[in-house]
Amino acid sequence: MPVTMILSYFVAYQLLPDYLLKKKYKLFVLYAIYAFVFSFYAILVSIFFGLVFTSSLDVETSSPITKTLPLVVLGVYFVVSVVAVLSLAMYNYKSTLKNEDLTNKILQNQLQLRDQELRFLKMQIHPHFLFNSLNTIYGFALMKRDEAPEMILKLSNLLDYILYQTDKPSVALTDEIAHLKNYIALEKMRFHDTLRVVANFSNDNDSIQIAPMLLIPFLENSFKHGAIKDGVMLVDLLLETSGDQLYFKLVNSSSPKENTTFGIGLQNIKKRLELLYPQAFELLIENDENFYTVTLRINLTKKKNEVS
Repeated sequence: MPVTMILSYFVAYQLLPDYLLKKKYKLFVLYAIYAFVFSFYAILVSIFFGLVFTSSLDVETSSPITKTLPLVVLGVYFVVSVVAVLSLAMYNYKSTLKNEDLTNKILQNQLQLRDQELRFLKMQIHPHFLFNSLNTIYGFALMKRDEAPEMILKLSNLLDYILYQTDKPSVALTDEIAHLKNYIALEKMRFHDTLRVVANFSNDNDSIQIAPMLLIPFLENSFKHGAIKDGVMLVDLLLETSGDQLYFKLVNSSSPKENTTFGIGLQNIKKRLELLYPQAFELLIENDENFYTVTLRINLTKKKNEVS
């Protein structure tokens, strides 16, 4: 019994965790051989002294557990083997729990980082959008134009959308379309006869959800960097849905000297698309001598959960 207990504790708390589980296989084999040799010697010694002790006793009427040495030795190592198997199962269970806990922590940290990045991107988009709009209203106020009050009303609607809708992970596509229409109306008032906008919206599913402020940066860039040719700046917008697929195309007149990297808005929207719709969108941007074209396709069903 003492040999079995000592050997079991050594295997369970020393040999397995310190050598086998740490992949020190050479040391594990070496110490396992040492343990076997010493334990086998201890078993023989204990049996010898047991025989010496029982030599003077009357054992003729007693029933011994076993009469052979191999069975005694096998009994000891069988118990040790059971302890080793149970110990490995316990270590494996604890390791699984630790891995699951670590995985959960990693996922939580990733979600927090993604949430912080999305918030940062939105903070960049909002001042950019507000600066363009307020700059327009400021110009009208200086000229004392009659359209200034209506422009302020349009802007208030846009601000209402930004303040109360963009903190949500997603909004109805119909709300996003209304936001685009308000922005177009605001720009039409600013450009008057120098702007020609053709906007077609076709949404066959009112239940479609989309990340807020996802399309407006493209529209902002079309007005900010569009070129007036022959007295007119052209903006052609098409937005249509088919099931859960969204197709968005925006074309505006441009000049060859325009830089293809249009400010922080477009850069941020690319990052947001990669975060929100990984491997579920196609973005194509073309810039030739006369037109700047943005084509975007999104599978809206594959949107990741956004904590916002």
